[in-house]
Amino acid sequence: MSPRSIVVVGAGIGASHLAGLVQLPDRYSIKAVCDLNEARGRPLADKYGAAFTTDLPGVLADPSVDIVDICLPPHLHFRACMDALDAGKAVVCEKPLVPSLREADLLAAKVAETGGFLSPVFQYRFGLGTAQLRALIDAGLAGRCHAGSLETHWDRPASYYTDVDWRGTWKGESGGALLGHAIHIHDLLPSVLGPVAQVYADVATRVNAIEVEDCAALSIRMEEGAVITSSVTLGAAGNISRMRLMYAGFTVESDHAPYSLAEKGWTFTARAPTTQAQIDAVLAGVTAPKPGYAGMFTAVADALDGQPGREVTLADARRSLEFVTACYHSARTGLPVRLPLGPDHPLYGGWLP
Repeated sequence: MSPRSIVVVGAGIGASHLAGLVQLPDRYSIKAVCDLNEARGRPLADKYGAAFTTDLPGVLADPSVDIVDICLPPHLHFRACMDALDAGKAVVCEKPLVPSLREADLLAAKVAETGGFLSPVFQYRFGLGTAQLRALIDAGLAGRCHAGSLETHWDRPASYYTDVDWRGTWKGESGGALLGHAIHIHDLLPSVLGPVAQVYADVATRVNAIEVEDCAALSIRMEEGAVITSSVTLGAAGNISRMRLMYAGFTVESDHAPYSLAEKGWTFTARAPTTQAQIDAVLAGVTAPKPGYAGMFTAVADALDGQPGREVTLADARRSLEFVTACYHSARTGLPVRLPLGPDHPLYGGWLP
């Protein structure tokens, strides 16, 4: 197939998307960068030999555009996704997809109505580390997971919020560290362990003078029984993300890169009766796939070509938002919250105060 024409809407995180897309010239043709800030967007468009525009309605009306990649501030995602689906475009949208389960379900209804395609962004899933873990699970060496820990320990100074006026606000960002930072590792967890059954959350704003939380401590029980803790702060010295899972057959510790957790190989330590030789033999056969955004966009292209299976789905995005909803409800009530959540949940329409 010829490359699909894509327009990246938003030149902030969109720059990282473009760096991934340019690695896939046989799958994508970067048609344009769309941003209201010409001083930011035009140099980025020039860098990748694309056009620049400030006209999103014009992009949606252009029949030569196949895919719209939405990298706008979170409070603009819902309307942009709905308009793009109505225009017959395939849609990729940055996290958080929307600020409520209600809007996630409305998007699902729009996809069904239009026969469209919408893939959210969770690039942590793609890379050598996750490929290694899945290979060991497929080989029968993992067994059940007993327990684990997640860490999202990042550094966000006051300037992070003062430089971009919508950050740190409920109206603009729709949430804090749980929604904008730890959301990636909290998506990765059920992608390898299955659904979350319950979460108890405590949140706090301790690092910067903002409206939303910048610290959290979570106790999570998975549907299959594993118990997981998650520690989140934006007040660390440096930036690391880490996932550590204790399976019956081995303990796995991820790489610590905050934005590309799975790009490099992970550490797997055997637990008897599994041997390190068995683990190493499986790992020797794992070929490194394209990581991060390049891996994610490869999966999107495969799905659009009729080969689904690895792409991040709208159902995955809803599951992520369901977890965030449960966390905020738990933090406000002081009680553990069982999942899944339906339209009868008090925060189904949104968790914004």
